[in-house]
Amino acid sequence: MNKKLIVLAVVALTMTSALAGMKNPTVGGQEMYPTKNIIENAVNSADHTTLVAAVKAAGLVETLEGPGPFTVFAPTNEAFIKLPAGTVDTLLKPENKDTLTKILTYHVVAGRLSASDLKKQIKAGNGTAQLTTVEGGKLWASLQGNQIMLKDEKGGTALVTIPNVFQSNGVIHVIDSVVQPN
Repeated sequence: MNKKLIVLAVVALTMTSALAGMKNPTVGGQEMYPTKNIIENAVNSADHTTLVAAVKAAGLVETLEGPGPFTVFAPTNEAFIKLPAGTVDTLLKPENKDTLTKILTYHVVAGRLSASDLKKQIKAGNGTAQLTTVEGGKLWASLQGNQIMLKDEKGGTALVTIPNVFQSNGVIHVIDSVVQPN
């Protein structure tokens, strides 16, 4: 047998073994699978039940199951708790669907931006990257230590606590606060 073929076979086996040993990221106590879409993974996260309820109330499930790709900054349940008392209940009412949709689509950027991509944009922007959201507003990304921090149009901030949760139709970055458009 050709020596090059043997070397290639050994390399392929080694890489396959290494990949088989890699675990998918865990969010909300559940593995997130890169072969599933954003919604299929999000519904399994115990930390994102409020976000999933909001996405359903806004009628955005079908969109986030679509091909994308999307970069989603996903606030945890704890992030929603930081909002003034009664805010979430009010937003989930049918008559507030437009406002809820505006807030949720403000958490989405078109394209698949990894943490590395965001850091490159931050560096290229001399410390700040301006992102245009699907809602049409702006978010500004910068670094706080080695963590990515988002600043919203109202001056609020959110830290990316779990970056790079890759999905079949994009990537999720878990954040610790709800960002809000003007």
